[in-house]
Amino acid sequence: MLSAESLEIQDMLRSAMRDRRGDEGLERHFRAFDTICSATQDRQDAVHAMLDADDLDVMIVVGGYNSSNTQALASMCAPRVPTFHIDNPASVEASVIRYRPVGGGAEARLEGWLPAASVTVGLTAGASTPDSVVGGVIERLLAVRGHSAAQLPVPSVMGSATL
Repeated sequence: MLSAESLEIQDMLRSAMRDRRGDEGLERHFRAFDTICSATQDRQDAVHAMLDADDLDVMIVVGGYNSSNTQALASMCAPRVPTFHIDNPASVEASVIRYRPVGGGAEARLEGWLPAASVTVGLTAGASTPDSVVGGVIERLLAVRGHSAAQLPVPSVMGSATL
């Protein structure tokens, strides 16, 4: 669930309690706590900005298949751009990508996932995904195009690049 959806549900519950108990009873009968991890919120905000600003051709979302915040990131991207939720660098091969389809299901394989022409790839990761895993994915993506991480001007955990 996205943080915006959680906050919307919170507002609906607050409104229902206000309707039932009135303003004077609201404070006694309704409390809300911000339980959304700031790292998760930061990633969701960054993905929104990336989707709005970049002309992405493909999106890679890195993180555990059971991670709800990683699944939420993939769900945000899928309606706008082909999205691949991968769990490790070995998922990226020259002509094949192993990924979990957005919405669940068994891991799938897709050949020819990365067009031969120049493409802009967006990259994000779940809040608990180790930097070393994200770095490994970046290295694999670059290697697919015959490049190396040493050629990047500024390392980035979240962003896009044209390959």
